[in-house]
Amino acid sequence: MLTLTNIVKRYGSRVAVDDLSLAVHPGEILGLLGPNGAGKSTTMHVAVGLLRADSGTVTIGEHGSPTAPAARRVLGLAPQSLAVYDLLTADENLRFFGELYGLAGAALRARVEWALTLVGLQDRRRDRVQGYSGGMKRRLNIAAALLHDPQLVLLDEPTVGVDPQSRNAIFDSIVQLRQAGRTVVYSTHYMEEAVRLCDRVAIIDAGKVLALDTVDGLLRAHGGSPVLRARVAGEEIAIETRDPLTELNRLSATAPVESFRVDAPTLEQVFLSLTGRTLRD
Repeated sequence: MLTLTNIVKRYGSRVAVDDLSLAVHPGEILGLLGPNGAGKSTTMHVAVGLLRADSGTVTIGEHGSPTAPAARRVLGLAPQSLAVYDLLTADENLRFFGELYGLAGAALRARVEWALTLVGLQDRRRDRVQGYSGGMKRRLNIAAALLHDPQLVLLDEPTVGVDPQSRNAIFDSIVQLRQAGRTVVYSTHYMEEAVRLCDRVAIIDAGKVLALDTVDGLLRAHGGSPVLRARVAGEEIAIETRDPLTELNRLSATAPVESFRVDAPTLEQVFLSLTGRTLRD
């Protein structure tokens, strides 16, 4: 549904996207997981044609370049910077964006109703957006991206700064999109979101794809071994091992095991292993 091939994007001397290649399959949720400044937003903006790559190509399904009108009609983008109008109501915002996509009359009214229901804003539809909470604005931002029923939806860190209730509402909306057969590219730096939502995850840093697989595949390839943590004769012991049961039996043969647990590898370990522990600004 989306193919990025050898994409390079520079801002002066800084390389934001560095020879990045990526293919997104129809009907999947693909996560772009990376630290701040990894190139996730730039990649998304190149993918939808908001930015022109210095080199490389972008192909949207059978429609070619994202700058082609046919391709733009099947794209939906919810940018990280909110793209809704504070002085308009939710209804007015969605009608405006719907008309930009050629919707009118009963079709427009039906899509506005669907979008408001999807993001849970029916009861605030006639209130000006300037009075919305951050989570409500995020949800309206997503509704605007979905109004024209795009086949490919790109969500750039859609849960930044929102409350837990809004996060869960956003997650439910994304799951509904997958159930409807839509393709979603989901940018985040939250591990639990990638685990919960994504069919595959691309870990990105310094504009490069460092790894791309299912979460289970990433754990197998980059997560290391489970860690057996046991308390034996008053001493805390940690052993990294592929066979915790054998190690536990070995320990219990030498002294009574007072307690134990096995810590499985996590996506956070994979992430830190690939991107490092240096602080990002």
